[in-house]
Amino acid sequence: QVQLVESGGGLVQAGASLRLSCAPSGRTSTTNVMAWFRQAPGKGREFVAAINWDGSTTVYADSVKGRFTISRDNAENTVSLQMNSLEPEDTAVYYCAARPARVTVISRDHTGYRSWGQGTQVTVSS
Repeated sequence: QVQLVESGGGLVQAGASLRLSCAPSGRTSTTNVMAWFRQAPGKGREFVAAINWDGSTTVYADSVKGRFTISRDNAENTVSLQMNSLEPEDTAVYYCAARPARVTVISRDHTGYRSWGQGTQVTVSS
């Protein structure tokens, strides 16, 4: 199981941008399917975006399509989420997640992801 660490959250105004990053801790490398989920207070964990092992396939939730971009740099061992045109409805704790090794299918279901980060808070004020 890979330990993941997120960074880049913060407090911004509506319309601003933020970039989240995720990397495995220690010297672990991963080319697993990776995803970002988010959880707002009182709500369940929501799929945001996912990317396959080489970055050739990406999937987005309809609510973020056209505003968010997921990418990965396997040489640097990082996965990023560029968030533009942020809205107050994007306020949540954002989690990075990895599917088990050798699983190549992207999933929108959080139960399909084995490794998780501790989360980073994103707050968008109106």
